[in-house]
Amino acid sequence: MTVATPQVNGPIALKNVAAFMALATKLIDRAPHLPGIGVCYGPSGYGKTYASIFAQNKTRAARVEVGESWTRSAFLDAILFELGEPRRGTVAAMAERVKASLARNARRPLIIDEADKIVDKGYIELVREIQDHSGAPVILIGEEKLPSKLERIERVANRVLDWMPVQPCDIEDTEHLARAFCPNVTIAPELLDEIRRQSQGRARRIAVNLSRVLDIARNLGVQHVDRSAWGRSEFYTAKAPRERGDRDLAVG
Repeated sequence: MTVATPQVNGPIALKNVAAFMALATKLIDRAPHLPGIGVCYGPSGYGKTYASIFAQNKTRAARVEVGESWTRSAFLDAILFELGEPRRGTVAAMAERVKASLARNARRPLIIDEADKIVDKGYIELVREIQDHSGAPVILIGEEKLPSKLERIERVANRVLDWMPVQPCDIEDTEHLARAFCPNVTIAPELLDEIRRQSQGRARRIAVNLSRVLDIARNLGVQHVDRSAWGRSEFYTAKAPRERGDRDLAVG
């Protein structure tokens, strides 16, 4: 039997995807006098980026993922690229161009992934200024500490309309992922729940473990994988291997 590697073309209906869309819709449809910033936060691997890409496609949002080395200029350059605007001039000139472009369609969100880096580098006020002047919804995505970082900057925290903490995948989410990534393989419920538990509910880790299910099904020539078929295979947990001792490294 041949187990084909799946090609996932459509969205996977995870709860964090639905919650992110609800956040985006709330910001887009808000009354003019309400704040225009939303914050999505939580540990890595929970599917924040995937949810934001889904929302980007649904709302035609401009979306950027902040690089570690980015300056104000690089940040604005990336936004202008996403907006299809000229990318030249001083920081002040580029900022004005971003505001004007977003203001022309104030229902089009700006999604900023890895927003922690903007806070850490000290130019989150630039984001507040862009939102204030354009009126466009802005969604910041970051790690678990992002809210506490923003709380220390009162002028930014006061512009946050809603905070969205991402949640670990539950068994229903895990089933959705299994149907998407292992469409031709039936996974026993106890194994699927163990995958969820060992993955700490992180969608990225669950996806890696599901790829191992495919490998097992392919190697054994079966279409049903249970705990017995999984055998002594290790679950992917993203933990680094332990340090090897001299005995491990000894040449026989």
